[in-house]
Amino acid sequence: MRSVIVIGGGISGLAAAWELRGRAEVTVLESQGKVGGKLRTGTIAGITVDEGAESLMALRPEAVELATAVGLGDALCDPAPSPTAIWTDGALRPLPAGHVMGVPADPAELAGTGLLSPAGLARLAAEEARAAQPLTEDCSVAGYLAGRFGQEAVDRLIEPLLGGVYAGRADRLSLRAAMPRIAALAEQGGPLLPALRRMKAEGAARPAPAAVRGVSGGTGRFPQAVAEASGARILTGTAARSLERIPGGRWRVRAMTGDGALTMEADAVILALPAFAAAELLRPHSPLAESELSAIPHASTAVITMAFSRARARFLPEGNGFLVPPVDGRVLKAASFLSNKWGWLHASAPDTFVLRASVGRIGEEELLRRPDRHLVRAAIAELHHAVGPMGEPLAARVTRWDRGLPQYGVGHRERVRRIREAAAKLPGLALCGAAYEGVGIAACAATGRAAAASLP
Repeated sequence: MRSVIVIGGGISGLAAAWELRGRAEVTVLESQGKVGGKLRTGTIAGITVDEGAESLMALRPEAVELATAVGLGDALCDPAPSPTAIWTDGALRPLPAGHVMGVPADPAELAGTGLLSPAGLARLAAEEARAAQPLTEDCSVAGYLAGRFGQEAVDRLIEPLLGGVYAGRADRLSLRAAMPRIAALAEQGGPLLPALRRMKAEGAARPAPAAVRGVSGGTGRFPQAVAEASGARILTGTAARSLERIPGGRWRVRAMTGDGALTMEADAVILALPAFAAAELLRPHSPLAESELSAIPHASTAVITMAFSRARARFLPEGNGFLVPPVDGRVLKAASFLSNKWGWLHASAPDTFVLRASVGRIGEEELLRRPDRHLVRAAIAELHHAVGPMGEPLAARVTRWDRGLPQYGVGHRERVRRIREAAAKLPGLALCGAAYEGVGIAACAATGRAAAASLP
């Protein structure tokens, strides 16, 4: 049986280890004290909550399939039904169903929502009368869609969604990488709105599944379940420092642990790391891969989790939460009302209302340098404006994710192609993670399994 070292114990690396079960002796090296990466649970006011991603993308199957395979099928749950709300112009305004990353199939459904001005709505509706040549080169989301729908539609409909998923901005993110469904329509040529209506009509005949699914007890349970099911040897608190090619086509990994240096050898290595960390290890072996990986920017974010007493709160919000357009100049980019959204959380703590607010987009590093207490006060103040005077929380905690989200800039797909071509010249080495084909849990799990499958 061959040996494989997986460097990185997030969901990508763990999915790779799971894919290799029974085929190889696998060791996973994780620099932190436990596996999971951005999937982890903590407690606030004695209540278990997710500190990172709170749900699995269900519109693509990889995460749900893997969760089911590792024994969490019965724990999967749907969020409470609620429209996506946008906090803008002093009110929470529902985004009509059937949109694609904020782009509505029928602009008439926006009438009366206050999301767009009359002029902005007219500009959006006029898109289907505007001719369009097939898109042949990648461009920014704003560079293409502002020309089709108008800048106001980009600012107030698309930007909030991009901020929630990528912590990115429409004028920097690649249309092909960040909005592939829209890009595919643009590549066919012609107006987008009729094409979106056709997509909506084709989907109307099928039951609409939940876009996301949660895990009872928190998505932080997911990586631990995958780790256990993989049968891999898991070494936490073990940070890889260098990667060396040795005779016989094998690899040597030098790492640091709490007890000192550790050296391991294996037939193959999978780098399940952020782009900047993978670049460091690849520098001696592929200057091209190192250069391209280092060029991927990253956004830092923070999550502010708060618990309120239901008995003492002056007001508790309805719905599942809201998104915020950056053009409104708020500190918050989103809020999720966890106790409303997830039935398991309400059942486990019926006397407490838990929510979390998110801050931080690319370019907002100064905001994230504020102390925790300042971020908490800013979040409370804006929540009071958005939903009503809730009062003071029982407890609040800030979780920071430094350089947590890679940014898919214009030309990202071509960059990934160059990285993978360079890595392919290093036999016995594979790459996976959020830097390549998607930042969500499903996409990361898919890259992990594909990396494992690519090893001879």
